[in-house]
Amino acid sequence: MRAGLLQLNVSDDPAANLTETLARVEEAVGAGAEFVLTPEVTNCLSGSATRQREVLQGQAEDITLAALREAATRHGIWLLIGSLALKTDDPDGRFANRSFLIDPEGAIVARYDKIHMFDVTVSETETYRESAGYRPGTEAVLAETPFGKLGLTICYDIRFPHLYRRLAQAGAGILTIPAAFSPVTGAAHWELLLRARAIETGAFVLAPAQCGVHPTSRGKQRRTHGHSMVVAPWGEVLADAGEDPTVMLVDIDMAEVTRARSRVPSLTHDRPFGGPE
Repeated sequence: MRAGLLQLNVSDDPAANLTETLARVEEAVGAGAEFVLTPEVTNCLSGSATRQREVLQGQAEDITLAALREAATRHGIWLLIGSLALKTDDPDGRFANRSFLIDPEGAIVARYDKIHMFDVTVSETETYRESAGYRPGTEAVLAETPFGKLGLTICYDIRFPHLYRRLAQAGAGILTIPAAFSPVTGAAHWELLLRARAIETGAFVLAPAQCGVHPTSRGKQRRTHGHSMVVAPWGEVLADAGEDPTVMLVDIDMAEVTRARSRVPSLTHDRPFGGPE
């Protein structure tokens, strides 16, 4: 299976972002991709809640979701929308950060709401409170495809290895980790965490990412790490997209999952233990 990972530099304008995303999907399909993946917040990256309320839509109305479902049908591909920022009916007005797996008929096969919220103080000048604008999901999601079972996750989830172990023990041979990673934590931890999750689970890790300085019409400008990455089940980095927008193509051999797990079958070696309280 050939995967095409889109590395994007989106703005806070969903319509403009969609034009670029569709062009990149075309590029990936033209290069033979059967499974195309986009990053976290493919439709809109904004630090302004006011701007988000102006331009974001609910799932039923979202132009990016509709257009990418149509693109999957037109090209006959599987497509992971890494995530969309979406309005919800929550009384507190918080949005959803939701990933979608689309099949070649354009159907939504699976959807996953990001569980872990990025509430951190990276430095005196870089603070994030994702839970102020987004409500966390509550369910892990596993999806069936012709090329294997996928475990869907998003960005900050990467720091919670028990989620990935649960997905792998349920059968996931591919773990998707679309992201809009901070440059500071990205430089220090991104590759290490991706490789660790692959090694611990004996699964492929596919991690399409946002990159660069993101254009904004209001609010604080965001910068993201880039370096979309594919990691093999034994921990080798198969591809790194660097820091600029691009399409990265990687051929995936699912037999590598079986080989890695037979060499070190740690997913079957859990033992009960007590303490600490």
